[in-house]
Amino acid sequence: MRTEQNGHQADKLSVVYSVHVVEGGEQGFRDAYDRIRKSVASVPGHIIDRLGEPIDDSRQWVICSEWESPEHFFAWQQGEDHRALLEPLRVWVDQTQSLRFRIIQETVGAKP
Repeated sequence: MRTEQNGHQADKLSVVYSVHVVEGGEQGFRDAYDRIRKSVASVPGHIIDRLGEPIDDSRQWVICSEWESPEHFFAWQQGEDHRALLEPLRVWVDQTQSLRFRIIQETVGAKP
């Protein structure tokens, strides 16, 4: 099943990174993320980024991004600037896990 976007079918992609921030590195991580997200926001096909902070002491943060299509994401990820752009973030992270999945259905809250 494909989602509808601007009246036509689209294969949106959601990317979730689970990252373990080094002890004491939370502010450095947030600062690095803030600089990176501004750059990623201008990438063709990028829709939104979300940063999730843990509500416990786990230091396990989540970065979620949404893309118009898998092709948009992979073009950016495989581009020359990708690795250099993310390098400042890697200083603050000691473990990562990545999930990528196609959006097949969305539920939006009721409008008042």
